[in-house]
Amino acid sequence: MKGYLLPIFAGASLVFATLSALAHHGGETASDPPAAPPEGARDRTVAAVGLVEAPTEDIQLSCAVSGMVTGLYVKAGDRVYAGQPLFAVDDRDLQADLAVKRAALDSARAQLARLQAQPRPEELPPLEAKVREATALLRDAEVQVQLIESVSDNRAVKKEDVLRRRQSYEAANARLAQAEKDLALTKAGAWAPDVAIARTQVAQATAAVHQDEVNIDRLTTRAPLDGVILQNKVRLGQYAQCGPLSEPLMVFGGTGSMHVRVAVDETDVWRVQAGDPAIARVRGNSQIAYPLDFVRFEPSVIPKKSLTGDSTERVDTRVLEVIYALRADARVYDGQQLDVFITNRTVAQPGGGR
Repeated sequence: MKGYLLPIFAGASLVFATLSALAHHGGETASDPPAAPPEGARDRTVAAVGLVEAPTEDIQLSCAVSGMVTGLYVKAGDRVYAGQPLFAVDDRDLQADLAVKRAALDSARAQLARLQAQPRPEELPPLEAKVREATALLRDAEVQVQLIESVSDNRAVKKEDVLRRRQSYEAANARLAQAEKDLALTKAGAWAPDVAIARTQVAQATAAVHQDEVNIDRLTTRAPLDGVILQNKVRLGQYAQCGPLSEPLMVFGGTGSMHVRVAVDETDVWRVQAGDPAIARVRGNSQIAYPLDFVRFEPSVIPKKSLTGDSTERVDTRVLEVIYALRADARVYDGQQLDVFITNRTVAQPGGGR
């Protein structure tokens, strides 16, 4: 009897579990999706996925020179004008060097001004006095020569005295010539080559100052045109690395109506023509729809970047990008995905002409 007890108990437990599961198992009930999926007329409509972007496309801003961020002047969502400072990196070393070069420029300008101001008014009177003095000494020496040469008796004067007075006359004549030349040289002012060298030194110092000013200005990143700061990853004190980054420092977009970059599958490209009207529906609520205006084709067919996750979708799919413009009242955001339906104005057949 004990040998049959365990199988009987196991069988009763299995029957009880089965009846209990059947009693608590409810029938499956259908549930409606939270939002109706978008639909389009398959015979005349091309369905695609669109990505909202700025009319200038999203511009990833970087800095011209890497450095520590010392100034941040905007935040995400701010509207800016062309040339407005966005952020700046440390410029203390260049500012110090600029001060040195500005001092050198001031010195070069002062040297040029000194040369151009020659002759100084106070330099002329002493030189003119020396000319008058030399003239008077020459006249005196001339009189002395005339007196000694007027003596008719050669025995009354020594030949040595005559020669000495003639030499004194010649020396006085040379001193007068020297004084006149010194006066003329001073009146002529600075030598032209000296002035040219001074001007060159001023130009060189000015260029050195301008070079530092340009380098300092490059440390400030400015808005390339009027637009909006779409994204900001810059923080005070961080080291900003220039060049292409996996995460841009700032994302900038121009003002105007937002655009939608629509990726049309290459198998449907033949069905889309320039000017075809389109409508965009918001994901999550297909009742919200915005008409789109055709802008242009991106003429190069490229590999698809935005995948939907559909099991039938191939990763090697290629798409043609079509740019459409949203109306000004569209309430969408940059980077938002929309379901786009492009309506054929004329139905074309594969292999036929448009």
